[in-house]
Amino acid sequence: MTEGSDVAEGSSPNQRSDAAILAIDAGTTGVTALVVDRHGLVRASGYAEFAQYFPDDGWVEHDLQEIWSATLAAAKQALRQWTAPIAAVGITNQRETLCIWDRETLGSIRRAIVWQDRRTTSICERLRQAGHEPTVHARTGLRLDPYFTGSKITWVREEDPHAWSQVEAGRAAIGTVDSYLIARMSRGLDHLTDPTNACRTLLYDLETGAWSSELCDLFGVPIDALPQIVPSYGELSRTDPATFLGLDVPITGLAGDQQAALVGQAGVTAGSAKCTYGTGSFLLVHTGAQRAASERGLLATVALGHPDGRRDFALEGAVFVTGSAVQWLRDGLRIIDSAPEVEALARSVPDSAGVVFVPALTGLGAPDWDPTARGLIVGLTRGTTAAHLARATLESIAYQVSDVVRLMAQEGGITLTRLAVDGGAAANDLLCQLQASVLGIEVDRSAQLQTTGLGAAYLAGVGAGIWPDLATLAHARRSSGAFQPEPMPGLDHARWRDAVGRARNWAT
Repeated sequence: MTEGSDVAEGSSPNQRSDAAILAIDAGTTGVTALVVDRHGLVRASGYAEFAQYFPDDGWVEHDLQEIWSATLAAAKQALRQWTAPIAAVGITNQRETLCIWDRETLGSIRRAIVWQDRRTTSICERLRQAGHEPTVHARTGLRLDPYFTGSKITWVREEDPHAWSQVEAGRAAIGTVDSYLIARMSRGLDHLTDPTNACRTLLYDLETGAWSSELCDLFGVPIDALPQIVPSYGELSRTDPATFLGLDVPITGLAGDQQAALVGQAGVTAGSAKCTYGTGSFLLVHTGAQRAASERGLLATVALGHPDGRRDFALEGAVFVTGSAVQWLRDGLRIIDSAPEVEALARSVPDSAGVVFVPALTGLGAPDWDPTARGLIVGLTRGTTAAHLARATLESIAYQVSDVVRLMAQEGGITLTRLAVDGGAAANDLLCQLQASVLGIEVDRSAQLQTTGLGAAYLAGVGAGIWPDLATLAHARRSSGAFQPEPMPGLDHARWRDAVGRARNWAT
């Protein structure tokens, strides 16, 4: 059992005192299920991985049925450890990934195109050359980059006539992973998303809070194939017991993984900031009711959609490859057997001995935004060992996050004096210490590293009336340790930036 934070209870007469929230965190490499009780404590958990498919250079795909199977497996594991009732379900998910499925059978029309996928680089460049990027940026707060969902839909329209014919016929639905999971859980009755996911598609107008017909026309997307946009919490949908583990309960919380992590860190007011170290790393700063603008590498995004129609906003810096770089050391190079082993291996040497690793395995996100960048390891000698590469990998994560923090200060006028961190890789003490030393500020690690799932549970609990409001969560967060900046040998940000420059513009 993993302990979370003690949250005050609400007073809903319809909720049993022992009822809990089932939170589903559908990430990029696996699904985590958490059972969170009325005190905000994680009482049970389950996890199941699913396969990653790489059919071509820069392509990343998932099988939707495997995501659903992993969801069921993870939830079963968690529910076997919890015998009291489940009051509601909360969902958080990898964002931007394109899912297309049959509305009647709920079967997959084609594999999902993952947010990391780079195949639409030429489509984005074509739209950029045609002069559309200023309009896209003004409407969405995003960039023309393969990261986002819109260009993925254009690719299917142009390159997969079988799948597209199903969309045009109205038989297939288009959505992101949240929409697909709700369709499966509700036995096809509901096709929904929330503003935190919709705003990552390049099809959502930040000003109006609705799908943009202008952007849908630009990307060639039939607007009626898209999901209905609903708030991030409240009575959103309901699970079908014949489909979802015998549960007949409301789905009352929904948010993209990074926004859910912000809620899980109790970052529900302006000025709150967090960094989640997962497959990638994502730094979010809550900017309140006002949408903040960025002209260089930051993204304006919706932090939360409220049931009364209000929306909170955030500035986000997205780093594509951090935890997945460690996964590559494990699965690609096979120099470690499990991800946690990277810390001991990296600690076995005092520094990286001049080795710099730029993990642009799926291009570069903020602040460089170069989909043609590719991974680079420089500084190798006859004396280089696996330990030096492991240390360079952890340093690369710290450098990438540092680049985003610097951009926040330069462009957003946001100077952080402390960085709250979470995510699986944050369990690595050496990484947290490197991060503090590179940034020169305190790094405060959450006691609950699974804050994405915890945030989904918090939203669902408020949506179900278990807790009265989001302000109840203000004192929920607890720390598992603070890391102070200290001198560390071998750290050289200028050398890192030089290596990034060498990795750019590589793929053609």
